[in-house]
Amino acid sequence: MSDYPHILVVIDPSRDTQPALKRAELMAQTCQSHLTLFMSIFDFSYEMTSMLSAEDRETLRNGIVEQRQRWLEQLALPLREAGLNVQTKLSWHNRPFESIIEHAQEANCNLILKSTHLHDKLKSVIFTPTDWSLMRKAPMPVLLVKEHEWPDDGVILVAVNVAAEDNEHRLLNDKLIKRAQVLAELIKGQVHLVNAYPGTPVNIAIELPDFDAHAYNKTLQEHHQRRIHEMAAEHGINAEHCHVLEGMPEDVIPDLAQAMDAELVVIGTIGRSGLSAALIGNTAEHVIDQLNCDLLTEKPDSFVSPVNR
Repeated sequence: MSDYPHILVVIDPSRDTQPALKRAELMAQTCQSHLTLFMSIFDFSYEMTSMLSAEDRETLRNGIVEQRQRWLEQLALPLREAGLNVQTKLSWHNRPFESIIEHAQEANCNLILKSTHLHDKLKSVIFTPTDWSLMRKAPMPVLLVKEHEWPDDGVILVAVNVAAEDNEHRLLNDKLIKRAQVLAELIKGQVHLVNAYPGTPVNIAIELPDFDAHAYNKTLQEHHQRRIHEMAAEHGINAEHCHVLEGMPEDVIPDLAQAMDAELVVIGTIGRSGLSAALIGNTAEHVIDQLNCDLLTEKPDSFVSPVNR
């Protein structure tokens, strides 16, 4: 379990409970991981109070930093008493995702672990702007967790792209599966692979009367099934744990995750930023937005974070 020797655990100052901390404790006990409890805070009122002198504003800011630092130490204490290697770090920063990524890079962390928020009425996970920025821009894996336990024999669902011919996608598929297998050992879980393939384009069926849509769909399905079975065999995964479904990934993957009551979905992200992310997005982000379980995102090896150290 050496994949995660150093885990950065993002502590949310707005929450009374810290699901990420519970998950980190479980992983650290099994992986012998070093934990850093990290909190990023910022309060404009301490920066913008014109009635106070710069010295007074500094005093107020130091007061809240010391208060939060004591809270971090309180959170760390029972983990240390349990024999875990834990340190704390607090940052005053007006862009939380940047401070998280900057410290994760400086400390050579192998995983960022953060809690998600649950919409009480809709019973669905709400990803914050910080969550999205971490998924897009962090060079290391990001694990976003809900407030629930990981039961033994849970399902870990890996979204793979078997249609990709380029080496980067093949390497990313391998990385995703290996990550899932490491976590499956932790929870004594089962790794399942899922791949979505598109149905017959309507315009082709209309424009080419002799076109056999059924034969086309069957050939495409068989091709994807063959490829995913080959991938599963390479990693020692049972063929019965392979799922090839017709449809768009953003529909197929969340539906299957819900039907299987998956504990975790593992997916690769390409980390688009700027205009392309705002207008185009990518398949992974459309999938992520529909999920209602824990989520692990992973970048290709070639990814370079736009957040400098």
